[in-house]
Order: sequence, then C-alpha cells, then structure tokens
Amino acid sequence: MSSSKKIKLSVDVLKWYDGVARDLPWRNKTSNPYHTWLSEIMLQQTTVQTVIPYFQNFLTRWPTAEAMAGADLDDILHAWQGLGYYARAHNLHKCAQVITSEYGGVFPDTEEKLLTLPGVGSYTAAAIAAIAFDIPTVPVDGNIERVISRLYSIKEPVRQTKDQVRALATKILPKDRPGDFAQALMDLGATICRPKSPKCDQCPWESACTAYKSDMPEVYPVKLPKKLKPTRHGVAFWLQNADHEIWLRKRPPKGLFGGMIEVPSTEWRDKPWENEEVRELAPLSSNWSALEGMVTHTFTHFHLNITIWVGTTSANTNADGFWCAPNQFSEQALPTLMKKIVTHATSLNGARRH
Repeated sequence: MSSSKKIKLSVDVLKWYDGVARDLPWRNKTSNPYHTWLSEIMLQQTTVQTVIPYFQNFLTRWPTAEAMAGADLDDILHAWQGLGYYARAHNLHKCAQVITSEYGGVFPDTEEKLLTLPGVGSYTAAAIAAIAFDIPTVPVDGNIERVISRLYSIKEPVRQTKDQVRALATKILPKDRPGDFAQALMDLGATICRPKSPKCDQCPWESACTAYKSDMPEVYPVKLPKKLKPTRHGVAFWLQNADHEIWLRKRPPKGLFGGMIEVPSTEWRDKPWENEEVRELAPLSSNWSALEGMVTHTFTHFHLNITIWVGTTSANTNADGFWCAPNQFSEQALPTLMKKIVTHATSLNGARRH
C-alpha cells in the first residue's frame, strides 16, 4: 500500500471519528491518565455499557490514584462486585499504591514504565501511552484486531497475528493525534466493523477494505476452533442459626475471587460429589440436606455446577467465618456466583420451610 493511501486511511478514519465518536465518561479533552487507566482495566473482558456505571462510581469514591491507594481493599472489592475477573480489582489497588509511592501520584508517560505497573500488560500500556500522552503507538484490542484483519484480509489465526496487526496499524498511524487514532479504530470496531452484520456501507474504509471487496468480512479475523470447556462440580453449604443468620467466610487473598466473601463450599472438581463426601466436608454437624436443582456459572475456561446443601445450628462456631443476616448481604463483597447461590438458596429453602 502506497504512502498516500496510508495517509488517506488515517485522515478518513479521524474525520469519521470527529463526527461520530462515542460519548464515554472517560474521554475528555485533557485525557486524564488516571481515567484512561481505570477505564482500560475495567474494560478488559467487559462491555462498555456494563463498565460506565462502575467507572462513574469509582471516580466518585476515589477520584485520584492517591485516594484509591489509601482505600481499603475490601471496599474496592465490594465496589467491583459484578464486574468479574477479580484479580483486576486487586491489581487496581496495587497499581494505585505503586503510582502513589513510587511516582508521587503521577502516571509514568512511557510504555516501558507503564508495563512495570501491576496489572498493566502490553495492550493497556499502549492504550494509556497513546490516549493519555499522545505517544505514537497503537494498542491492539479485539476491535482493532478485527478492523485491521478485515482491512488486509489476514488469513492466519488471530492469536498468531497480534504483532502483524500492530505493525500494519502502525504504518497507518498519523504523526499527530495517535490517541484519537487508537480510539477511532476502537469505535470503528465496536459500532461499524462488528463481529456479525458489519455496517460496511457506513465505514470510512469501505473502498480500501479487502475483506469487503471479497464480500466476506465476517470470515475475518480467522479464529482457531474453540476448545470444549470442561464442567466442574462443587457443593455450597447454606448454614443458618437460630437468628436466621447465614454463615459466610472470606476467601484467601490469592486465587479466584481472592479476598471476596463466599458461602462456604467444597473444592470444585471434575466429578460430582457423593452424599457421604458432602456430609464429611460440611463445616458443622447439622441436619444437612440437598436443595433441588443447582446453580450454574461459566468462567473463561470451564463451566461450574453447584449444588446447595442446607443445615441449621444453635451452636456457636469457631470455624473460619462469620454470621450475616440476609438483609446485610448487600454490604458484603459477594461475586456474581455467590449472588446466584444466595438467590437459589433463599427461594427454595424459604419455600421448603413453608
């Protein structure tokens, strides 16, 4: 592709962006690095519409990196609940502390230094560098992968072509407005060059797109066949005392749902649990019995089936955990899976008592 055609591509997409850019709360004329960083961490594996209210809430509670660094991790986890991938919340807190202690609350302005921050990978570093500091670099997310893969009809599977995509996008990168260029490609992928039913007739790159010319835009980006997700099984223990409080506990700080609150459960394994095993692993002796049905949840790499066993006790317990009234569950950092367990247990257990 000639230099003049590459220049035209950048000019056309920026002109398009100036007219139809999405109005997002983390976009502003001053490009606050804290806002860019916070939004990019939240947007990992999460949709824009889901992120917007979380972003606004976080910004209200912790308007600066210093404010977030001084926050209690439990408060951050509680505010994060529902966004999933909770390691991001841990890294958010760690990163804010590093920014505060090592950089005086000011984000570093190079990709190299940004890459040293907790939870900041190559994409996020490039996004912050381009959007917040106008450094000439191209972050490659799923939207940009799709746009560039279709523009050039890249035939190799997308997992193998990230470097190629970035190199091709960089050749189009204008000398000025690299942050707007990156966001233009993101918006183009999100609103026009969609995975299904792309709106090619509204695309500023329609005449240059080789996938459009071949009438096969949805073929790109080429993906490897999906692996079947295994199914794991677990049992949650819904234990109630005489005051109708429920026994909860805090998960270990590292690992899945690290530091969050859970209904106690067995480990999650490949085969279902036998009744005798469940009774042996129950946190206390009780009249344990299984509720009908199960709770299902899907993670990135596996499906999970949870059965719920209910029991009551009048004894005080020294086990690791605490009693919590159901009307105070909203004050706890319960991940979405645990909220599903709560909903299933309260609906069926309540119906069974009556």
